[in-house]
Amino acid sequence: MSSPTPSAHDAPSGAPAPAAPVRRVRSALVVALAAGLVLGAGGVAAAWALSGDEGSARGGAADDAHHACDALRGFGEPEHTAEKTEREIALNRLAAAVSLSAAAAAGDREFKPLAEALRRVQNQYARFGDFNEPEAQKHLKTARSLCADI
Repeated sequence: MSSPTPSAHDAPSGAPAPAAPVRRVRSALVVALAAGLVLGAGGVAAAWALSGDEGSARGGAADDAHHACDALRGFGEPEHTAEKTEREIALNRLAAAVSLSAAAAAGDREFKPLAEALRRVQNQYARFGDFNEPEAQKHLKTARSLCADI
């Protein structure tokens, strides 16, 4: 008796295909995260401004600047190794401060230095992914100093 011959589809097809190498796209991820946070914070800031209380209707740019500084006071630079939730909260607070300061600067040029300092902090983070970077710290110090006068 002869043994049955295996069909062609039962035969092994050779070595498994090699897996594609994992590419590190950290910088693209950081930029995408920062852009998403800016857009999200812009929506939050717009909703905050539109739903605002009587103070927002009276104060306009000054109230936006005050709220930007409130958001900045709630912002703490998370460590690079911080938990995802902690980083997300910090980044959203920074993005809210950036958006509100931009609204304040649009309403009154007096607040333009605050908006520029906060935008630079956000840009430095998007570029390096670290708030401890010296330029980011410099701009944070400037923004906090400007907020102390608001």
